[in-house]
Amino acid sequence: MKGSSKLILDIVMGAVIPILVLNNFSRITGSSETLAYVVAAIIPVAYVLIDTFFISRKFNVITSYVALSSIVSGILVFWFVDGVRFALKDTAALIVATLVFLGSMLIGKPMMQFFASQVFQADTPEKDGKLKALLSQPDVRKSLFISTGIVAGYNVIVAVVNFLLNLNIVTAKFGETVFNQQVAQVNGITRVAFTIASLVAFGLAFTLIYRAVFKVLPKEEGKSQFESDFWELMAKWQ
Repeated sequence: MKGSSKLILDIVMGAVIPILVLNNFSRITGSSETLAYVVAAIIPVAYVLIDTFFISRKFNVITSYVALSSIVSGILVFWFVDGVRFALKDTAALIVATLVFLGSMLIGKPMMQFFASQVFQADTPEKDGKLKALLSQPDVRKSLFISTGIVAGYNVIVAVVNFLLNLNIVTAKFGETVFNQQVAQVNGITRVAFTIASLVAFGLAFTLIYRAVFKVLPKEEGKSQFESDFWELMAKWQ
C-alpha cells in the first residue's frame, strides 16, 4: 500500500470512524453510551494489531513498539473513568512512547537507529553489516541520538497537550451522551493535529539522519548525493 493511501486509511480508522461511532452508535442501535465508547476505542486498536500481525506481518522493533502502544490503549479501554483519570488514561500511549524513546537513548540504542535500518532496508547479511558500520560512524550516530531526542520531545509536547485538552474539554461523567461527544471533540482535534505534528517531527529527524549519512558516503561526479542510489554509494564506501 502506498504511503499516502496508508496515511488516509490510518486517519479513517483511527479518527473518522471512532468519532462517528461516538456521536451516532447509541442513537442508531439503541445501545448504551458505554458500549459506544468501547466500540469507538477498540476500532483503532484492532486496526493496528490486525495490520501488524495479519496484513503487514512485519515483526521488528518498530512494529513491536506500535503493537505495545496499541495493547496498552486496548487494556485501558475498560478502565471506565472521567476527569483527571480519563485525561491521564487517554495520554498513556503517548507516555509509553516518550519512555521508549528516552529509554532507548539511555541504553545507547536510539530508536531512530531502528527506523533508519527499516528505511535503508539491508536485504543481505553483507549489506546489513555495512549498514551497521555506517550507522556507527560518529556523525551518523550523533544524528541518531539527536533525531531520537526530537521525536521524544514531540511525544512530550503532544502528551502534555493531549492531557490538557482532555482535562478541559471532557468534563462530563463517564457513560453520559455528552461525555462521548466531548471525547469525539478531542479526538477530532488530536488525531489530525498530532498526525501533522508527527510528520513534521519525523521529517526533521530523518533529514538530520540523511544529511549525516550522505556526509559520510562518497559522491558521484555530476550528481547530488540525494540523486544517487544509496546502496551504490555504500558499495563504494570503505
